[in-house]
Amino acid sequence: MKNKLLEIKNLSKKYHTKDGEILAILNINMKVYEGDFISLVGSSGCGKSTLLNIIAGLDKASEGEIHFEKENPKIGYMFQSDCLFPWLTIYENALLGLKIQKEITKEREDYVLSLLKKYNLYDFKDKYPSCLSGGMKQRVALIRTLALKPDILLLDEPFNALDYQSRLAISNDVYDIIKKEGQTAIMVTHDISEAVSMSSKVYVLSKRPCKIKKIYEIELEEKKDPIHNRQDKRFTEYYNKIWKDLDVNV
Repeated sequence: MKNKLLEIKNLSKKYHTKDGEILAILNINMKVYEGDFISLVGSSGCGKSTLLNIIAGLDKASEGEIHFEKENPKIGYMFQSDCLFPWLTIYENALLGLKIQKEITKEREDYVLSLLKKYNLYDFKDKYPSCLSGGMKQRVALIRTLALKPDILLLDEPFNALDYQSRLAISNDVYDIIKKEGQTAIMVTHDISEAVSMSSKVYVLSKRPCKIKKIYEIELEEKKDPIHNRQDKRFTEYYNKIWKDLDVNV
C-alpha cells in the first residue's frame, strides 16, 4: 500500500475586495499518495492555481486544513515560464534553487550533473538559455526543481507557453523524468488530453467557487508515455466524460 503524503480537509478560500467578499474555493477534500500523478482540470479562472498556491504555502486557506505526513516537507514548484536567468549558464541555473536554499554540497552538485547527463543536457551545461529550445529550457527548469529532492512536485500549466508539437514532446520528456525519479506530482492544466495521458487521477473542478465535481481514476490498458497513451481506446472515453463535466461549467 502506498504511503499517504498529503491530506486536504474542507479547504475553502475567500478574498476580500472593495466590492465585497469573493468565495474562490469551497470545501476541497483530497488525499495524495506516494507516486501519484494528479491533474486538476477546470475552466479558466476557476481557482486551480489558487489551490496549488495554497498547497505550496504561497497563499493561505480561509478555512480547513492541509496536513502533510512528513514534518517540514519539501515542495517543488514548476511554473508556466521556465524562469531561467539568461546571464547564468545551464548548470548555474540548475543549481539556483539549491543556492537559494543554501543546500549546495558536492553530493547535490554531482546529482544535478547526473540529471543533466541522464536527460541529454550535459553538453549544454556551460552554455546559456538562449542556446536552448523551449522544451530544453523546461527540462532545465524541472531539473532545477528536482535538485531540491522535493517530496511533492507542483506543476502549474508547465507546457502552456509551448507550441502544440513542442508541448507533446516536452510533456513526454517531463512525464518520463517524473516517473524515473519516482516523484509525486500535482499538475494544473486546462488541457484534457494532457491530463488523461499523464495522470493516474484527474480531479474535475467546477467554476467559481471551485469545488471538486468529479474524480477519475485513469486506468489505461497499457500505460506508457503521454503520446502512446493517447492511442489507448479508453483515452477517448475519459476525454469525452471529462469534457461533458467541464462543458456544464463553461
